[in-house]
Amino acid sequence: MTNIKIDLSNLDYKFIQKPLLVGGKAKEYYEIRKSGIDTDLIVSSEDYESLAEKYPANLKDLFGDKGVIINDFEIWKTICLYDYDFLSEDATEVDDYKIISIEKLTFLTALAIKKEKYLEDLKLLVDKVFEIKYKIK
Repeated sequence: MTNIKIDLSNLDYKFIQKPLLVGGKAKEYYEIRKSGIDTDLIVSSEDYESLAEKYPANLKDLFGDKGVIINDFEIWKTICLYDYDFLSEDATEVDDYKIISIEKLTFLTALAIKKEKYLEDLKLLVDKVFEIKYKIK
């Protein structure tokens, strides 16, 4: 796994529960591909409500998924209506955040398969799961 450092200090917010790293930076952690500049996080309902109150001009609604966009951070209450409690199961804790499990990351990527980029990511994730589970190199 690649060492990923996420600086949450510029959010000017103390999280109630450690946010969950998902998306491109999580894929970079699992050595699937390099990430873009944005950082995608899933947070607890309580953290989302506090952030939404703190940054009301930065709210986003994507097909019912509620988010707050702050600088290069996309902070979501849900993805495809799957919440923090579900997605953070078996997550890896690092510093002041968690990294989604490779199984849950594969699941989320499969949900986005209609986009070609995610189909390619899904193939790479499946290969990585086999590599990890069967110790294949």
